Parts: sequence; structure tokens; C-alpha cells
Amino acid sequence: MTILQEILTWTQGLPAWQSDAVSRLLVKQTLTPQDHEDLYALLKLSFGIPDPKNRQAKPLTADQIPVQVKKDTDIKLSTIKNLHSVNAIAENQQLVIGPTGMTVIYGDNGSGKSGYSRVLKQACRARDQSEPVHPNANLPEVKAGNAQASFNITIDGTDKEVTWYQGKEAPPELSSFAIFDTRCARAYLDNEDDFSYVPYGLGVFEALAKVCQQLRTSIEAEQKQSAVDLTTFAHLHGETTVGKLISALNAKSSIAQIEALATLKPEELTLRGTLEKSLKENNPKEKAGLLRLRARRVTALATNTVEKGLIVGPEAIAKLKALADKFRTAQAAASLAAKNFKEGENLLPGTGGEAWRELFDAARNFALEAHPDKPFPNLGRDDACPLCQQPLAEGAERLLRFESFIQAETEKTAQTCRKALADEYRPFKSAVITLNFDEITQAEIAEIAPSLVVEIKSFEAALAIRHEAIKTAIVSNDWTGLNVVLDSPVDKLKELANKLNTEAEALEKASNEEARAVLLKQLGELDARLKLSQVKEAVLTAVTKLGHLAKLKSCLSAVRTNAISIKASELAEKVVSKELADALNREFRTLGVGSLSVSLQSRTDRGKALHKLKLHLPQSRSPGEILSEGEQRAIALGSFLAEVGLSGSKGGVVFDDPVSSLDHRRRERVAKRLATEALQRQVIIFTHDIYFLCLLTEEAKQAGATVFTQSLTRRAEGFGIADPELPFEGKNTSKRVGALKAQQQLIAKLYKEGNEQEHQRQTVDAYFRLRMAWERAVEEVLLREVILRFRKGVETQRLIGVIVDDNDYAQVHAGMSRCSNYAHDKAMAGGVAVPDPEELLADITALESWRTQIHKRSEETARKRKMGPVVTAM
Repeated sequence: MTILQEILTWTQGLPAWQSDAVSRLLVKQTLTPQDHEDLYALLKLSFGIPDPKNRQAKPLTADQIPVQVKKDTDIKLSTIKNLHSVNAIAENQQLVIGPTGMTVIYGDNGSGKSGYSRVLKQACRARDQSEPVHPNANLPEVKAGNAQASFNITIDGTDKEVTWYQGKEAPPELSSFAIFDTRCARAYLDNEDDFSYVPYGLGVFEALAKVCQQLRTSIEAEQKQSAVDLTTFAHLHGETTVGKLISALNAKSSIAQIEALATLKPEELTLRGTLEKSLKENNPKEKAGLLRLRARRVTALATNTVEKGLIVGPEAIAKLKALADKFRTAQAAASLAAKNFKEGENLLPGTGGEAWRELFDAARNFALEAHPDKPFPNLGRDDACPLCQQPLAEGAERLLRFESFIQAETEKTAQTCRKALADEYRPFKSAVITLNFDEITQAEIAEIAPSLVVEIKSFEAALAIRHEAIKTAIVSNDWTGLNVVLDSPVDKLKELANKLNTEAEALEKASNEEARAVLLKQLGELDARLKLSQVKEAVLTAVTKLGHLAKLKSCLSAVRTNAISIKASELAEKVVSKELADALNREFRTLGVGSLSVSLQSRTDRGKALHKLKLHLPQSRSPGEILSEGEQRAIALGSFLAEVGLSGSKGGVVFDDPVSSLDHRRRERVAKRLATEALQRQVIIFTHDIYFLCLLTEEAKQAGATVFTQSLTRRAEGFGIADPELPFEGKNTSKRVGALKAQQQLIAKLYKEGNEQEHQRQTVDAYFRLRMAWERAVEEVLLREVILRFRKGVETQRLIGVIVDDNDYAQVHAGMSRCSNYAHDKAMAGGVAVPDPEELLADITALESWRTQIHKRSEETARKRKMGPVVTAM
């Protein structure tokens, strides 16, 4: 199991926030302030402290680290193709990788090289995936889509295509490829001024320990900010319920209990005032008697208020209205009967009406007295009329009809309703509505509740008005507004009476010593609760802060580094070995930093597991000031190669600009070392350094490793166009001649089309490149690469085939002179006539012919010289 696999397994037992931290540390070399803010929020969240931003932990997952591939599995990369939404790289491109040896991909700045390398880092789960893959900024977001790329690979000889999609799990097969970047090994300076090498993966423990230390600092700072001064509540301490609660105030104190104690009901506030007043009274018994008397007066007033209110109350109004309505209905029916009664007879107006009925009743009553021997209305024609006292004559019969009318049902009903209304209305009309609110009672109430006096008087006036309104309504039948309930002060009067009785009771108890002690305790409880209510918010805030501090204390225990140190030591024992030290020392010597040696001293400090690269420095300055950037980069490269070599895997390696900070001498060492590595596995190198490109091809030839070169260019269709040809500067003489012939054909076409300006510009450029080709031919062919522009050493053994005669000088001089004549600014300015395409072709052919001739001669010379010693004439 690799270090990263071990770390993954370990993180599965860690809190989510800590696993998230490990995930970030494996992606980023240095965490940002935002990362620390996120981790601090996630740490607190794990102990119940809410995060206002609702951040969620993202623990380390298996798809973030390389899958462990079997050591005997042979996986090779053959093609990177179909990049989509990767920077501005053109669609449908295919970057071919050599099946063995070394593949060098050259690209100038802005050629699209970084797009391919970033995709490889993501797809192969490289150690550094911090560089994001962006879509083409010139395309709309909807059209751009998600980044993806396909890879043709072979697994133990079997072809397979896998696809990487950004945001999804990378193909596990590509994990066998190791990517070199600046994070492959890291150098740290510790307190002992030692230069310390940490194998990749182990560094996460030190970094995690540093994160924990920073989080500890943040926690301690927040603890200071959240500190609670409980002495503020010292005045609440005591033997009361509140006092005991506040004395023991802590994070677990009940918020509900504090809220309940700090909330006093109106009656409790009243009781507190009563107790306070009663306990201060000098003669409580006498005072109690007076209060009882007052209470009786107020109670009598309240009773009177209720009674008077009932007289004009809703029920009384409803009853009177119902009787009046019933009477009016019966009366209407009787009127209708009277109308029918009069029809057909010559009777006086109003006959059958109310006045007539009263007159008839009076006549009946008098008749009973005047004719006691005859029942009314059975009087004869000669009997005197009870009203006019004249013989009735024909009136006797009319009197019988009148009586019959009176005795009819409608009339009887009307009379009954009339009597019922009258029986109810008479006592109502004569009722006394005043409340008997005498001056003594008024003065006593005014002393306690002045506003209540106003309410009582207002109610009394309202009673009188309502009484008159009801009487009017009975006559007019207009009951509008009488449904509004009068605002009675009876409840306040009863409350006042209760208060007076309570005070009286308290005073009576206050005169008793035992009862007084109980009252004093009760007053103390109420006083304490009142004081608590005044600082309730501060107390609740204090409890909240105490709870927060308790959670922060738990957070402190979670950032201890003991477990991190133990795991770092455990893994260090597995990967720290003499074999690793020897491999590192070999790589350092090969790359020119052999003065550094690795000791096997191992220790842990706050999660930091170290191998020491002891530096015996002549000065007291720190090693970081002694080692150059190039030396530190060489250490990183050597560490990477040592780890890859010891992994036992056959997987290929990818280098993204491995010599960007190295000097010329160390570039040669790196090129040679990578050429040697290409004999063991696929080596893929991205570079923008033409010098390094030439060194790589030269060293690969020297080592006997196959080398496959190509370049990335920018064209109209986009960036990252794969071209099997290298830039002109990277070609040998033969390929430069081929490139010049292709350019000559383009120039001939321009010449034929009459495009004089472009023809002239291209011709000048061709002669400039032809001069470069002559220079390369002198190095490569005439001098047989004894010396090369991009190589520091001199290969003297190559002199075996070198001959330089006068003819060589003449031809080289002539070719270079002709090129110099036309590859000049004055040719573009018109000072020199530009040769036509046929002349240019002749000059190119001259170089080609000379190269062929010299190469053949050199080979023959070398063969002859190998056959015997060279005799030099003296």
C-alpha cells in the first residue's frame, strides 16, 4: 500500500473536517486564509456551533488519489485525443506518444502545451491538481460544456480507450503514470537549521499539524472574545431560587428556567408591592380593618354596577324588544279585524281602535255597576245605555256585536300582549339607574385608582342614556345602536376589592411573627426575580457564551496533534529506509547535488516526520539562503525519480517543464538522467526550452533510447495543434533542408500569383533559415558533432571522421555569404534584389548536395582511420 493509500485509510477514521483538511493539503501546497476560515467553521460545526455560511465538509475520497496498480501490470499511453472545453485547444486533436523510450513535446508559450499537461495532471491524479482546467473563454458558457479528454492505452499489450471527465472520477488505469511537478518533494527548514527531505505524502502530517496549531490559535482568540464576567451578576447571589441559579450559572443552565423566573405576572408584581408595603406598616391590624371596610364599599359598588347594568343590559333589551314586537304584531292583526268589523255599517271613525276599546271597557265596567242584575252586554232595548243613559233601542243589538268583536281571538291576543309589555315596561320605566357612587367611596377609589373614578362616572352616565334610549325605542320601534355593549368597570372594581382584601390579609399576617417570616421569604423571592428580569438578556447571553465556550473547549481537544505524530511515525518507519537514502544519494549525485547526503535520523515533532539532508555550512546563514533555486529543483527531481524507482511500478512518467529553473550545466545532467530513465519506462516530457529539447534528443541517442519528438502550435482553428515536426531550430540538417524545400514551393506559388510583397518577405525568411541550416551542417556533418551548440562537452572521438579541406571552406563560405546577402534588413528595404524561386531552390540544393557528399566522405574517412593509425607528416 502506497503512502497516499495509507493516508486515505487513515482519514476514514478522522472527523470530517480533518479529512477535508487532508484533502485540501494534498491538492494545495499552501492553504489560503479562506481554507483556514472554512476548516475553522467545519471544526466548530462538528461540535454543534452553527455555520452562517452553511459550509459542508468534503472528506478525502478514493477518487482523489492514484489507484494502486499491480507492480507487474504494464500500462502504456499511446494517444491523448479529443480534448473538449480545455482552454482554447482545438477540437479533434490527437497527440501521439511513443510506445517506448522518450517522447518530447515542444511548445512555445501560448501554444496550448499547458492545457495538455493540466489534463494529464487531472486524469492521472497527479500530486498537484491545483491548476484548474478552464473552458475556452471566447465561447459562451453553454456552448463550452464540461472539460473532457480521451486516452488510448495498452494494458499488458491489450488496447483500451478511457475518457476523463472533469468533476468525475478519473480513469483508475491512468493512475500508473507519475507526474512530476514542484510538489513531488519539498524542502523545509526546521529550528535546527537542517535541510529536511520529506517523502511525498508524509508532508501532509506536518502540514496538518500546522493547520491544527493555527486552528488552536483561532480557538484561543475566540475564547478570549467570548469570555464571560460572572461577577456582573454577584448582586443576584443568595438563598433565593434565583440566587442559587445564578451562583451556579454554567453552559447547561436552563434557558427556560431563567425565562420563567425573570417573567413576573401582573398579579405577582402587585403581590410584591403589597408585601413590601405591608411589611413596612407600623400598625398592620388597624390598617387591615380600614382596608376591609374599603373593600366592602367597593364590593357594594361593584354589585350595584352589575345590577344596574342588567336593567339596560342586552338581555333586558332583548326581552323588551321581543314583547314590543309581539304586541305590535297582535295589534296589527286586531286593527285588521276592526277594519273588517266596521265594513258595511255606518260607524264612527276609530271604532274598533285602541281608544274605542278603552271606552268600551269603561262602558262594560259601568254597566256591571248600573245593571247588576243583567250580565253585560245582554241589555234590552229599554235599558239605559251605560254611556249616554238613553234607551238602547237598536243599540242593544249593536252592543252585542261590539262585545262579540271584543271577545274575538285577535283582540284577546292584542290585549294579552299589551298587558305583558306593560307589566315588563312599568318597572323598567320607574327603575332608578344611578349607582349610588357616594363621595366617600369616590374619594377612596380616587386615592388608589383615579382613572377608575372617571370610568365609573362615565358608565353611570351611559346607563342613564341607554335607559332613555330604550324607552324611546319601545315607542318608536327604532332599536339602532342599542346592541353596543357598555364598557362596565365592574371587573376593575372587583379587582380593586380583591387587592384591598389581599393587602388587608397581608397586613393581618404581618402582625404574626411566623407568618411575617414567610412573607419576608416570599418578598425576597419576588425581589430576586424582579432583579433578574432587569438583567435577563445579559444572563441569557452569558449562558449562550458559556455554552459556546464549552464547545470551543471541545474543539481544543480535537486539534491535538498526538494522533497525527503517531501516524506520521508509523508511516515513516515503512518508507524511511537505507534503500531510500541510497536512492536519493544516487539521484542527487547524478543531478549535481551530490554534496548533500541523507541520514537515517528520524523523529516526529507535531506530526512532522523528517529525513535529514545534513548540510555542513561554512556560514551561519540558513540553508535556504545557500542553495540556489536550481539546486532545490534538482533535489525535487531527484526525490521524484528515487520514489518512482523504488515503487516497483512499470508505469510511465510525465515531466512538465522539469528544467525551468536550472542552469545550463544541470540541464545536461537532467537530460542525461531522463534519457537513462527512458530505457526503463515511458518518459513523456513537455518543454518550451529548445535548448533542453536538443539536449534530450542528443542524450537519448547516446543512451540508446528511442526518442519521439513533436511540437504544439497555434493555428486559425485554435491552440494545441499537434505537429509531428519540431520547430526549425530543433531539426537536423536533413530535416531543415526538407522544410526549406517546402517553403520554396510556397514562395514559387506566391511568385506565380504576383504577390510580390509576401514573396519577398518569405524569400528573406528562407535565406535566414538557410543560413541556420548551413551552420547546423557545419556542426553536424562537417565536424561530425564534435561540438554542438546545445552541448557543453567536446566529443573528441568523433574527430575520427573529420576532414576539412579548401573546397569545404570555399563551399561553406559561398553558401553563408549568399545567405547573408539576402537574409538582411536591406533586402526587405529594397537595397538588394531578392532572388527568384528557382535561384532559391538552387541554393537549397547546393546545401543538400554538399551535405550528402560530406557525410559520405566522413563515413569513409572514419572507416579508414579505424583500420589503422593515422600517420601525420612532419
